[in-house]
Amino acid sequence: MNYLQFDFTTTGAEQTEQLIALLAEAGFEGFEEIENGLKAFIPKDSFQQERFDNVLSVVPVKYIWEEVAPQNWNANWESSFEPIRVNDFVGIRAGFHAPMDGVQHELIITPKMSFGTGHHATTWLMIEQMRALPMQDKTVLDFGTGTGVLAILAEKLGAASVTAIDNDEWSIDNAAENIGQNACSKINLYQADSIPAGQQYDIILANINLNVILASLPAIVAAATPATHILLSGFLMTDEVTLFKALAMAGFACTAITQRGEWICLWVNKMK
Repeated sequence: MNYLQFDFTTTGAEQTEQLIALLAEAGFEGFEEIENGLKAFIPKDSFQQERFDNVLSVVPVKYIWEEVAPQNWNANWESSFEPIRVNDFVGIRAGFHAPMDGVQHELIITPKMSFGTGHHATTWLMIEQMRALPMQDKTVLDFGTGTGVLAILAEKLGAASVTAIDNDEWSIDNAAENIGQNACSKINLYQADSIPAGQQYDIILANINLNVILASLPAIVAAATPATHILLSGFLMTDEVTLFKALAMAGFACTAITQRGEWICLWVNKMK
């Protein structure tokens, strides 16, 4: 199957990060950051003009495109993957990198196409906030696990059990590999489109996007108690008003907001 290659001209790292996140949600499978821009690839049969137009309505950038033969996108991804630190709390590296000094927890994440290596601002924010969560002996839900990075960190922080779900088969395979690389044994990994019914959790992590979180609020309500701590990210500062209004209507109160670039992370609790 041939691919469509899009060459975007961006204004800087923040816009490139935002574009990668939105294109990944729209079905793009490979990315290569270049000087003053981004190359992005999607199977020709997977391209949907409406989803692509929605991305450009949020990030209006110039681009050119062409049809190309399949390549090893993952090799391109690996060649540009660099370790990342979230302050002195967490270091994230691939298996082919040297061990990292000066961090409390080191995670080994295979840099495949699944979202969540720590490089994106929303993953960074979620990890930063997890430092303050009372994780010891708690039950955790990681909704939209991607690479499994948050689930792996939750176990390393002492969680009794972690339920990690994602709707993407590639992400599930990648998360399973990363869970094994980090010698985790308390993570239950499932492919699912929605939060499973009938269970409540002490901690809920959801780093996805605004639309999925808004659609999932009833399920999050059912999965939470007033004592549950909930971290939400995957949305921009411009989404704040819409999200706050929806959270209030669903019975949640926001206790903390953190920001990195144009992205925000919310710590919320269910009101009694």
